[in-house]
Parts: sequence; structure tokens; C-alpha cells
Amino acid sequence: MLKKLFLPTIFIVLAYGLWLSTDFKIIVFGVAIFLFGMVSLEEGFKTFSGGALETLLHKSTNKLYKSINFGIITTTLMQSSSLISVLTISFLGAGLISLYQGIGIILGANIGTTTGAWLMAGFGLKVNISSYAMPMLIFGVLLLFQNSKVLKGFGYILTGLGFLFLGIHYMKEGFETFKQSIDLAQFAIPGFKGIVIFAGVGVLATVVMQSSHATLILTLAALAAGQITYENSLALTVGANIGTTITAILGALSSSVNGKRLAGAHFVFNVLTGIVAIFMMHQLELATDFTSALMGINDNDYTMKLAVFNTIFKVLGVIVFIPFLNKLIALLKTVFKSKEKNEDENLESIEHLNESALEIPMTALVVLTKETKHLYEIAFKIIANGLILKKRNILSDMEVVDVINDEYIKKEINVNREYISRVEGIYGEILDFSTRAQLSMDSEDIEKIYKIKLANRYIVAAIKATQHLEKNMKIYTKSHNKYIKMQYNSMRENLVKTLRNIDKMYKTNNSEKSMIFLEKIKLRTKRSDVLTNGTLDQQIRQNLITHHMATNLINDNTYAQEIAENLLKMAQIIFLEDIAEDIMLDDDDVNKINYTKGD
Repeated sequence: MLKKLFLPTIFIVLAYGLWLSTDFKIIVFGVAIFLFGMVSLEEGFKTFSGGALETLLHKSTNKLYKSINFGIITTTLMQSSSLISVLTISFLGAGLISLYQGIGIILGANIGTTTGAWLMAGFGLKVNISSYAMPMLIFGVLLLFQNSKVLKGFGYILTGLGFLFLGIHYMKEGFETFKQSIDLAQFAIPGFKGIVIFAGVGVLATVVMQSSHATLILTLAALAAGQITYENSLALTVGANIGTTITAILGALSSSVNGKRLAGAHFVFNVLTGIVAIFMMHQLELATDFTSALMGINDNDYTMKLAVFNTIFKVLGVIVFIPFLNKLIALLKTVFKSKEKNEDENLESIEHLNESALEIPMTALVVLTKETKHLYEIAFKIIANGLILKKRNILSDMEVVDVINDEYIKKEINVNREYISRVEGIYGEILDFSTRAQLSMDSEDIEKIYKIKLANRYIVAAIKATQHLEKNMKIYTKSHNKYIKMQYNSMRENLVKTLRNIDKMYKTNNSEKSMIFLEKIKLRTKRSDVLTNGTLDQQIRQNLITHHMATNLINDNTYAQEIAENLLKMAQIIFLEDIAEDIMLDDDDVNKINYTKGD
């Protein structure tokens, strides 16, 4: 109910304010333009998120100090801790970084937001910033109409910066004119009571605007115009820092358990440092005055002193917080527990797909690949059981003959039931996630999505072939006719060797070894055809097997080859990245992707 009433309430309050005051209209207009600029800036940086940013994130966060530095630098460049939070949650959800690294980036991003206050206080309030906005908007809009993804990205960044500057200009102008009719400074509340109230206002403003940066810029504009006191502006800054956690929490609601843990760490850090700052406001003010004097900042230059306070408050918070980082992670792992599989249940669920991964094309591809591997692992066991074999034996160093002799002893094997309970749900989730991921991807990434879809289809096709094979496999591996029994055991031996080689491809990082395993699979699949190796004709001529047995053997041999061929095609796409890059989809393959979930 509160969620439904929130937006209409904001609309009513704003409409009343706009009707009541023209000056208020200018301030709100500045805020709206500023926020739109932030959205454009984020959109521009997201355009480049498929390459350099992810590579830098992955390689520059292996130590805590590197993670913090990464957060500081990227937030300084993008002027958006919210974007960095979303990117971090996305990469954490995809398993590309650890929770420890992710928290380091969030801590760094918190410090990185201070640069916006320095730019505003030192530059934005002292010059006619709108004159810089105009050329940025002109060239930015021109670039937006280009077909090149890179040029469009630069266009979004330029227009974003232009709107940011323009928004700051109108906020500053609005407060200047507003002061002529109403002096908001008369509503200042001194002492601890004022700190608490204005901190609450800062939280509320940040929740409404979904940007602590916007709240801080608005506070600086009001302070420069003398519409709020210096003491109250400090409290607003602390409140804005607490309110910014809402963005991270919203971004993590649909994320993986690690994404929720990261949002929890963000919330704990910002709230605790905020509470400490409220109770130690006097000491922080003294530290700000001392530091400002050392830097040569005038005692009455309150906007610059606010920037100093913001930096001291956030840097000290990070320094104090670091020693307790491991304890916090342990606590978060206790609060947000991973879902443990119940071995007594057959139902399987997705392990890697999460909504936060959809934010970035690269992370979407990563989690889709991981989920495909998860589906392969489930399929491997189903296929092994369909062959009346134990998965652990296939993956062991046992002789193939011993694997065949040590059969799967469960009374009832039903591949179709296993498919419905353990595969169909995950398969459908992969298809749904793939379709939604494509909406924000370029043609190159969409091509990769198609390949992953095909890989999943090949896995399902292998299971379907096993389903057709299992009935006769049960009959003829127990047959009193040693020749037909030998043929079916030979079929199983070939598939065991194939499954072993595919698993070796899965586990090795050596492309040359993978190619060797690939060639072995191709050669074995070709030799296992009973129609071409002459064995079947000889047994029929000598009446060693009946025509009915021969017909079943031919059909089942085809299904066995389908299992090997489909798993081979899947392995080429998922386990051999260099081969995957060379696979081109023809029209037939693309059409095959448009199957139903139960196909």
C-alpha cells in the first residue's frame, strides 16, 4: 500500500509547490535536469560496460586496497556511486568477484562521491556553469543520432554532463531568487535536535531522488544562497549518505544471495557511520575547521568546508570499518544463507541466473554459460542412469568393463520423469533469461546468446535420445542372448568413453588438450555405427540375433549417436571458447532455437 501511495503523494506535493511558487519551480526544474543528466551519464558509461570496465574490474580488485581504489576512481569518473553499486552487484551475482572485493569497491565508491562536492564547491558555484553546458549538449545530441555504439556512448556522456551542469545552474539560480521572497534559514534548528531532524530530511530527499549526489549538490546550492545554516547542511550530508543505501538495497532484491550480502554491507556501513557522525558532529566540525585552515580555506567559505567535512566523514568511516570487515562478512553469511540442496528431493532449481546480471551484457553471458554447465551436470547424471550406469563410476579411473558391470541398481529408471522434474524448469528459465538479456545487447552479444541457446537445446536433445534408448537398454542388457547383450554393452562402452572425454573437456583449461578429446569423440562416434562396421550383417546372416533385435539395435544405435553428437556440439560451444567464436549459425540452427519449453 505504501509503495502504491508513494508516487502519487510525491506528485501532489510537487504540484502544490509548483503552483505556490515560481522560484520553487526553478529549483525543482534544476533538480529534474540534474537527475536526468545522471541517468544519461550512467547510460553512456553502460554503453562501454561490455569491455574495458569489466576487464579492469576483474583484474584490479584482487586485493582490498585495489578494490577501494577502483571504487574511488570509477565513481570519480562517472559521478555515480549508484551505477558502481549496480555494476558491482551484477558482477558479484555472476561470480566474477568475491563478496570481500565487492565490499571494497562499495567503500571506495563512498569516498569517490566526495569529488562531486569539491567540483561543485570549487567550480560550480563560482562560475557561470551553464555556458559550459550548452556546447556539451549540442555536440552530445549530435552524437546520439549516430549509428556507432561508441559515438552514441560518448553522446550520452556529453549530454549527461551538459544536463548536470545545467541542473546545477538552475538550482543555484532558484535558491538565489527564492531568498528574495522567503528566507528558509529562519527555519534552521540548532543543536543536536537540528542535526537529527536535518539528517532525516537528507535521508528522505535521497530516497525520493534516488541519488545522494543530487541531495549533496542541492544542499551546496542552498548553503551558497544562505538558505540553510552550515550546521544543518552537515546533517543533510550525513542523511544523504544513509539514504543512498536504498538504491543498493533495491538493486539487490532480485540479485543472488551474495548481492543481498553486499547490499547488507552497504547498509550497515552507511547507517553505522551516519549514526556515529551524528553523535560526533562537534568533533567532526573541529576536524573540518582544522583541516580547512591547513588548506587555506577561509573560515566563512562554508561550501568548501562542507566538501572538506564530507571527505573527512567518509574517509574516517572507511578507515574505522576495515578492521571489522571479516566479522561483517561472517555475520552477513549467517543472515543471508545460501539455499542448500536437499538430496532427498529430485527437483532442481537455477543456481546462477539472477536479475542483477541482466544489467550488464557480459555478466548476463557469464551466468548463462554457468547455468548451461549446471544443466549439463544434471543431464550427465540422467544420461548415465538411463544407460543403467553410475555417474561416479563414469567419472572415475575404473576400467570401462568394470563400469559396465557395476550397474545402477535403482529399481525404476524413468528418464522422462527425471527430465520433467529436474531439467524442464531450468531449461525454461534459461530461455526466458536469454530472451530478456537480448533486449540490451548488440548484434555480437546476441550471436553469443544464440549459441548458448543452441548448447542448451543440444543438452535437451541428448536427454530425449536417452529417453528413447532406455527401454531397450533395460531389456537387452539383461537378455539371455549374449550377442545382443554384447552389442548393447558395446554401445554403453562407447558412450562411457565419450562422456569421459566430454567431462575432460569440461574440466581442462588447455585448449590443445580439449581439441584432442574432441577428435577422440568424433572418431569414436563414427566407428560405433553398427551399419558401417559390418558387425550387424554378420550376426544376422549367422542367425545370432533376430530381425526384431536387429531393427531395435539399429534404431538404438542411432539414439546413442545422437547422444554423443549433441553433447559434442554442446561442448564445442560451451567448453571450447576459441571454437565457439568460429561457429556461425545457419538458418536451420536459428529456427531450431524457437522451440517450446516441453520440446
